Amino acid sequence: FYTDWAWTSFTVFSISQTLMLVVGATYYLTFTGVPGTATYYALIMTVYTWVAKGAWFALGYPYDFIVTPVWLPSAMLLDLAYWATKKNKHSLIFFGGVLVGMSLPLFNMVNLITVADPLETAFKYPRPTLPPYMTPIEPQVGKFYNSPVALGAGAGAVLSCTFAALGCKLNTWTYRWMAAWSKW
Repeated sequence: FYTDWAWTSFTVFSISQTLMLVVGATYYLTFTGVPGTATYYALIMTVYTWVAKGAWFALGYPYDFIVTPVWLPSAMLLDLAYWATKKNKHSLIFFGGVLVGMSLPLFNMVNLITVADPLETAFKYPRPTLPPYMTPIEPQVGKFYNSPVALGAGAGAVLSCTFAALGCKLNTWTYRWMAAWSKW
């Protein structure tokens, strides 16, 4: 059974992954104006997470204990929204945000369902055995009943349009900063 800190980390994971993908991909996409940039950004960030997962694995943790986010399909949808609406930023925010909001939390849910139980892992590493009175008893309810995994996925879905708007706004600020410091 999952502890409170593990549940909370699931919620934070879903929201933070949505934030990182949508803000970063939207920012670079609108900065370059080239559809495909969001997918490229997601590919680079995915490779970074593979490297980080490899590092955790090298430290002796089980391979399935670390979650690797699946960003590419959602980033492709973001690129598609930007291309299909003829590079309209407002459409990117609404359509792209909704598409990512519907797809990314789904992938996060699948990821978090397959990850190893953090409490079980904590008991296995480094101690190989447990006294009987410390052995956790599995509750007879659904694994994700009243679950922060679903809460995080839902919150990420709701916030993705806001995150897309933030990415576009950061891009505007970047252009203003460049103009303010330009000598031309």
